[in-house]
Amino acid sequence: MGSCCNNDHHFDGASPEYKRALWWVIAINGLMFLIEMGASFQASSQALQADALDFLGDTATYTLSLLVIGRPLRIRNRAALFKAASLMIMGVAVFGMTLYRVIFMQTPEAVTMGSIGALAFTANVISVLILLRFRNGDANVRSVWLCSRNDAIGNIAVMIAALGVWQSNTAWPDLIVASIMAGLFSWSAIQIFRQVSQSNDHACE
Repeated sequence: MGSCCNNDHHFDGASPEYKRALWWVIAINGLMFLIEMGASFQASSQALQADALDFLGDTATYTLSLLVIGRPLRIRNRAALFKAASLMIMGVAVFGMTLYRVIFMQTPEAVTMGSIGALAFTANVISVLILLRFRNGDANVRSVWLCSRNDAIGNIAVMIAALGVWQSNTAWPDLIVASIMAGLFSWSAIQIFRQVSQSNDHACE
């Protein structure tokens, strides 16, 4: 793992340590999707639902990352582009669902939001720590790190939203955080698109 630890952006994840780390993170994300999606319906929380969908998307894209490890750069970049497109679609979908909730507003259950948000944050911190040493690499590897990092940030936002809902007794904090998360998904997608573009430019030189 010397190349990864030395901030080499050409590291493609082809190491047993990275593959084991991915399997652990995939398992964590899959379990948290099931837990958080159920809780989002119980709490009527758009922010929790957005976070649950993020766990589902991460489970799928991390599995894709695992499948393309060691493959040619062209295939790895295509996988990264697929993940970036998924993030962008997720951002648009979450924003659309949030607008729907603005029209048909329902105050979420703050206690459930806060407790599940804290559980999700713990799960994502564990994932971030597992992936910390692999945070540098090609677009495919880096996209995994960005997703995990963003998830932890999103969980903090969900807990803040829960506190806001509890204090205001309105759905606005939940909807605002869901909108911010939608923007974060889209920005991460743009970052991945840019890195893939730079990788392709270097490959042509």
